[in-house]
Amino acid sequence: MFNGARFAPLFFSRHACQTSDMVDALSLEFTGAQVLRPDGLDGGYIAMADGHIAESATRQIDASDYMILPGIIDLHGDGFEHHMAPRRGAQTDPALGLRAVEAELAANGITTAVLAQFFSWEGGMRGPDFAEALIGAVGAYDGLVDMQLQLRFELSLLEEFDRVKALIERENIGYVVLNDHLNHAALAAGKRPPRFVGQALKSGRSPEDHMALLTRLHAQTPAALEALPALTEWMAARGVKIGSHDDATPEDRAHFRAIGANIAEFPETLAAAEAAKAAGDPVIMGAPNVVRGGSHDGKIAASELIADGLVDALVSDYHYPAPHRAALALWDSGMALQDAWALISSGPAQVMGWADRGTLAEGKRADLIVMHRDSRRIEGVFCAGRVAHLSGAFAARMIGG
Repeated sequence: MFNGARFAPLFFSRHACQTSDMVDALSLEFTGAQVLRPDGLDGGYIAMADGHIAESATRQIDASDYMILPGIIDLHGDGFEHHMAPRRGAQTDPALGLRAVEAELAANGITTAVLAQFFSWEGGMRGPDFAEALIGAVGAYDGLVDMQLQLRFELSLLEEFDRVKALIERENIGYVVLNDHLNHAALAAGKRPPRFVGQALKSGRSPEDHMALLTRLHAQTPAALEALPALTEWMAARGVKIGSHDDATPEDRAHFRAIGANIAEFPETLAAAEAAKAAGDPVIMGAPNVVRGGSHDGKIAASELIADGLVDALVSDYHYPAPHRAALALWDSGMALQDAWALISSGPAQVMGWADRGTLAEGKRADLIVMHRDSRRIEGVFCAGRVAHLSGAFAARMIGG
């Protein structure tokens, strides 16, 4: 049966690197590189102009010794939190942290980044007030990387359903995944959940007040679940994509699918992932799981699900270098590079229905990565044809060319 296992995130549909007025989009043709096409690496050239992949361009750059890969599309990452509060309690205006976030994203080849922002009882940077502030900051930010927002709504917050609806409508949020991070087993037994004291400190509550809140939310979760289908129906009528987070069983997946949550984010078991795939639901897993060689908390290994053909997209989760490192690790283990890289490029694009990115095809947005073949260092990143990151020997070629 459905057991109240966790749900997951919401999505802000702003595109930061638009091509409509890309006065600084470059016209470049890269020669001598290995270019990753949908059917594998080839030795041809690739050009970009007016923010799109083009047939030709006005200036040639020698890219021998490099691979050119599609820009990474990261559908769920919360590594930005470190830039918003470098130390506990040292929280800044979210607008001030976005430039550092963008720099880290670009250095790791992420050209479309979905910032996974909590709308949670945890408070602080994971509370509703900060979520609304971050949405405003992202909406106003004129950056090079395409930064969007995923709001991770805690379903037990029954009293916040109307506030979430207003937020979705006001900010044109287009992707909702629902979370339930309450430890219902501990709370049902009248016990403090693990990591309780740290949680209380981060929220700014006393341990007594925090326990009282968790107890109340646990008690009202059945009512929240009863009200949830009306909320998801309202979202679906507005074209919002909806997913569930940490499905543990096929029954969990069936429950959420029945209320319109058709994306399975981080299923915890093989059975849950198989149930999602059998129903045609996209499955999203964490790239750090692949890099580490397994889940950090003992759940299903993402590499196992990938080997079984059950994963549509890998995401950074908590570590922005993880997507490209995971794809390269899968390649090293025998997977075709085009298939491994699809998990962080064309696969995520298909999950979201984004036809303008994800592959290096003429007419698509010029989101691409220049990676040294030997060192595998990312030395160039372009988003909509604009330079987002440049370093190393490739930077010297760009400047001297």
